[in-house]
Amino acid sequence: MKDFLKVYWPLALVAVLGLIVALRFVEPPPPKQIVFAGGSPGGAYAAYAERYKTLLADHGVEVEVLSTAGSIENLHLLTVGDADVALIQGGLASEGDAERLLALGGLFYEPYWVFVRTEAGAQDYADLRTLRMTIGAEGSGTRALSLHLQGEYGGTWPDTTRLPLSGQAAADALLAGEVDVATFSAGIDAPYVEQLVRAEGIDLMDFPRAPALSRHTPALAPITLLRGVVDIGGDLPARDVEMIASVAQLGVDSELHPAIHAILLDAANAIHTPGTELSPPDTFPSGARTDLPLSAEARRYYRDGPSALRRYFSFGMANFLERAWVLAIPLLTLLFPLVRAAPPIYRWRVRRKIYVWYEDLRQLEAEGRAADSGEARERIRTQLRNLQEEIGQLEVPLSYTDDLYRLRSHVTFVNQLLGNLDPAQEVEPVSM
Repeated sequence: MKDFLKVYWPLALVAVLGLIVALRFVEPPPPKQIVFAGGSPGGAYAAYAERYKTLLADHGVEVEVLSTAGSIENLHLLTVGDADVALIQGGLASEGDAERLLALGGLFYEPYWVFVRTEAGAQDYADLRTLRMTIGAEGSGTRALSLHLQGEYGGTWPDTTRLPLSGQAAADALLAGEVDVATFSAGIDAPYVEQLVRAEGIDLMDFPRAPALSRHTPALAPITLLRGVVDIGGDLPARDVEMIASVAQLGVDSELHPAIHAILLDAANAIHTPGTELSPPDTFPSGARTDLPLSAEARRYYRDGPSALRRYFSFGMANFLERAWVLAIPLLTLLFPLVRAAPPIYRWRVRRKIYVWYEDLRQLEAEGRAADSGEARERIRTQLRNLQEEIGQLEVPLSYTDDLYRLRSHVTFVNQLLGNLDPAQEVEPVSM
């Protein structure tokens, strides 16, 4: 055991030193808590945020969901670092935001609903310039998209086309005849959307130029609201309606741990893959139509799917193994040649304990042969007996016992040889 430890303790020392050095280059573990900017209570964003919270809790990650006014505030919270993850309406991010933030992909369509009183006679978005039009409250995603589209269509849009009403208040104003047009960037399940689809004297405007708009702004997509999708029995809407929609995206702080990206993508896949009334299954999540750059983890995910480790191991174990490869490569590089060299070194050390005695044995034999008297040879034979006794106390592994006994027999042979050089003396074998 002593010989074994003498050989292998340097390997253990090298492994420990390599581990210490490699640990300096290993990514830190992912956080156990993140902040998720959702939306206003009761809204679609808030509901989705709660679903993400539930799914991430299964991986041991606690999610704090913030109630916000919507996409504009969510984007601001991400930018200033007060949120790690947020749902953001497509088309709102600036070039400066793209330098600090990343996207994990588009999640669902948010149609831009334009409801017009029939009596107004507007057939195209450009016809709305002279009408009283709600475009959402300050800081809302509806307002940002409305202003963007007004800019795309060009011309002069007076203040009456930029009334700051939103949600149910805008729908009530339209029904009461206080405004001519109400716009919303909202999901199909928003109660005021269904209310206006069913209302008499209110028309849902087509966007025949939706494909062209989507080419100008990648975060916008042309969609078709299928006939009867709101109410099949009631045939609502009574025709297919071409619409423009922003793609809600999952934005993250660029410094958020990549492992959190992975479980957010898993959650997005579970939540959004089944599809909705506006998109068939497997449309989302998608790496297309985001105005923030995709994270490296998201690009890999959309290309290859979940990592092999994530398919077979839990989040914690998979993350540990993904980080551990940084340790494994240098350690294996160091240990492989050392481990191969250790057995020969061990054999050499054990055999050296045996073979080192042959130097003494050869010297005693030479001195015995050169002795010119029986008394001198007897003194050498006494030294041989002492040598035999010392060798008898030598400890070696069982597999090397044959080498040890071979040495002891050689000592006996030399002792007998020196006795036979003097026929007058009786040679007594040395006791083993």
